[in-house]
Amino acid sequence: MTETPADTAPSFEEAQRELELIVDRLERGDVALDEAISLWQRGEELYRYCAAKLDGAQGEIEELARRTAPERAPEPRDT
Repeated sequence: MTETPADTAPSFEEAQRELELIVDRLERGDVALDEAISLWQRGEELYRYCAAKLDGAQGEIEELARRTAPERAPEPRDT
């Protein structure tokens, strides 16, 4: 079975661009109520997707930083 575009997740940048377009449309206020509700729902989905991607990236960066940080000897304590 081949993947269709609907089966693939957007990149972070694509999702962010779509979310920005939705926000612009909603801020202009020139959409009907039902469409505004649909746009809001899609915006919520995109927001959660982008937030999850950012959280995942932050976790990866923290893990890389831990792995590449030089090992430090414990500092002596004053007694």
